[in-house]
Amino acid sequence: MKNVYENPLVSRYAGPEMLHLFSPDFKFRTWRRLWTALAESEMELGLAITPAQVEELRANIDNIDYELAAAREKEVRHDVMAHVFAYGECCPSAKPIIHLGATSCFVGDNTDIIIMTEALRLLLKKIVNLLDVLSRFAVKYKDLPCLAFTHYQPAQPTTVGKRAALWLADLLMDLNALEYELSQLRLLGSKGTTGTQASFMELFEGDEEKVKALDQKIAEKMGYSSCYPVSGQTYSRKVDSRVLYVLSGIAQSAAKFSNDLRLLQNLKEIEEPFEKGQIGSSAMAYKRNPMRSERIASLARYVICEANNPALTAATQWFERTLDDSANKRLSVAQAFLAADAILDLYINVADGLVVYPKMIEKHLLAELPFMATENILMAAVKRGGDRQELHEKIRTHSIAAGKLVKEEGAKNDLPERLAADGAFGLSLEEIENLLDPAAFVGRAPAQTQEFIDNDIRPVLEKYAHLLGLTVDIKV
Repeated sequence: MKNVYENPLVSRYAGPEMLHLFSPDFKFRTWRRLWTALAESEMELGLAITPAQVEELRANIDNIDYELAAAREKEVRHDVMAHVFAYGECCPSAKPIIHLGATSCFVGDNTDIIIMTEALRLLLKKIVNLLDVLSRFAVKYKDLPCLAFTHYQPAQPTTVGKRAALWLADLLMDLNALEYELSQLRLLGSKGTTGTQASFMELFEGDEEKVKALDQKIAEKMGYSSCYPVSGQTYSRKVDSRVLYVLSGIAQSAAKFSNDLRLLQNLKEIEEPFEKGQIGSSAMAYKRNPMRSERIASLARYVICEANNPALTAATQWFERTLDDSANKRLSVAQAFLAADAILDLYINVADGLVVYPKMIEKHLLAELPFMATENILMAAVKRGGDRQELHEKIRTHSIAAGKLVKEEGAKNDLPERLAADGAFGLSLEEIENLLDPAAFVGRAPAQTQEFIDNDIRPVLEKYAHLLGLTVDIKV
């Protein structure tokens, strides 16, 4: 339909796997898997539920009549009861025991946890593949000197690979945070209307061990080791807040990368990939705008802001639950994941196609290197018998003059020529230029990069080797 709003996260940005996780099919099939797990667990613990009823539920998990559910919801104004009704219509023998003892959050909250778990696993897979792509880039260019910046002013040189190692280090922190949150996620289980499990105590005639066992059985059937030990009607909304802060961290790292790359593309040192038929500007045909990096920055800003929603929701819940979380969760959690997914697809695509221009990198470095080499020149001149204090003042004077020439006339940095012409230094131009080897000014950058890849990144890639080989496709 082209006459209604279209969510661009769906139509333009997020990948098919993430879109599936937040689809009605995945949600409502998971509801039915939970109802089946509940009935089977209740049967195993002695309630009057038959294997045939459980099998009927299992056989109809995918048999969802959405039109019937929608019509029923319009009548009863309750989505869970509408789907209980639709499930019962295709499971006539199991109909009396569907949702037995449960409240709406049994399917709603447990499903939300399951969706977030699977969505985090998908993001983990993409981060691992991104680490693989970027680490290969870092190793390839670990020895290529480039001008570094502090305050976006020329500073002591680094290498292209070392700069990529900084991007990698941010992503590694994100991966660690994601792994931790994944390890902490549990199911809500079957806690009842206020979290006391009172309805299940009634069903099992006060047998606390069976009520506790019910939680554990449901967790295991759904692939979890345990349920949260205490809750209100819902799991704590701080869970959503913590998970979305992981997404915010990914967005922060990606935005940093995209900003660096946009600046480097302006300098003509490194560019994002640009396809043969791609148009950079509708007006200026010559332009190669960094549209993918800009999209990363744009979506990252959205995710960072969206992470505030679950924080505010967690802060404003009343006692055992209020329903003002529901509409907010449907929007903020889903859309933050869709945007994070799009960001990582873009990041992988860009990182895998980076174009490096060594000559431009060298040009910019050599234009500033004479200033940075003055301390080395000073030491060499002192060894020839020069006065350190006198030479320091001369370097200051010559540097100001050379800098003025560069800024006011756009001329070449002629500081080496000025110093060679000053007899106080006792150095020829050739000797001074020999002191301007860029590799002599990058410190341990190459070694740092290789050590970081070997000690910190490679173990992660080996741990998740089964996830490597991902290909991504950006839609626009």
